[in-house]
Amino acid sequence: MSLVIVGSVAFDAIETPFGKTDKIVGGAATYISLAASRFVKQSKLVAVVGGDFPKQDIEMLRQHGVVTEGLQIKENEKTFFWSGKYHNDMNSRDTLVTELNVLGSFDPILPASYQDCEYLMLGNLSPDVQSSVIERLQKRPKLIVMDTMNFWMEIALPALQKTLTMVDVLSINDEEARQLSGEYSLVKAARKILSMGPRYLIIKKGEHGALLFHEDQVFFAPALPLEEVFDPTGAGDTFAGGFIGYLASTGDVSFNNMKRAIIHGSALASFCVEKFGTERLKEVSEQELDDRLQDFIELVQFEIKIKA
Repeated sequence: MSLVIVGSVAFDAIETPFGKTDKIVGGAATYISLAASRFVKQSKLVAVVGGDFPKQDIEMLRQHGVVTEGLQIKENEKTFFWSGKYHNDMNSRDTLVTELNVLGSFDPILPASYQDCEYLMLGNLSPDVQSSVIERLQKRPKLIVMDTMNFWMEIALPALQKTLTMVDVLSINDEEARQLSGEYSLVKAARKILSMGPRYLIIKKGEHGALLFHEDQVFFAPALPLEEVFDPTGAGDTFAGGFIGYLASTGDVSFNNMKRAIIHGSALASFCVEKFGTERLKEVSEQELDDRLQDFIELVQFEIKIKA
């Protein structure tokens, strides 16, 4: 098993109704890697940071089993920075600052040791960067999962459409699914998106759970009702990391096992929102994760008698 994760390692500054932070470590690949580390002993990171990125945070990733040979460090440049403010409903937010810095010219480099990739997770990046990673692998991975967002649909749709033909699983939220497909019904949207290339589609609905589509099969996973949501930043990436990490650990990419992977990803995402940034994700114990998975089982388990 070899899992390669491509995405951003960044600085975030976050404000929610519960407080705010100065610059803290964030980025899609950071959350994905930490989540995947719950299931796989080792994952291989492809990303770029500036010389301002703390060495101790790179070491933190290594301590969680993340191989950083593919992490480029541009000593004379700055790390990607994003700042946002969440509204009271915690579902909507305003972007205050976006500084691409090193990410603006990111050219992913795959070390020779990454060429054994069996599972590839493409975090939210330019579709040109995502497709270049696939093209630079000497053999096609067993499973390629891709995340994207409405920004790329608006400015790079042809490149996005090309990349969609190269992946197995697309993971987007409900708003993005409607934008990409031009359909309001998520069932119709899924059918149209699946015709674009991916064999599986995950539509994330935040606090309302997630849907998995494959051919004529549909699976719905609820989100766990939480007393407090402190910071939703990175929850979707944590979900994706848990999803592909579980699949890689089991070696089973069937639809039925993807159902289990979605529950494991959802469980980890429910921890992510409990504190700012990656703080909660780094400290989750095995027992806490087992208990949270049991909460999901109890949430959806029921008996019903159908009259003859």
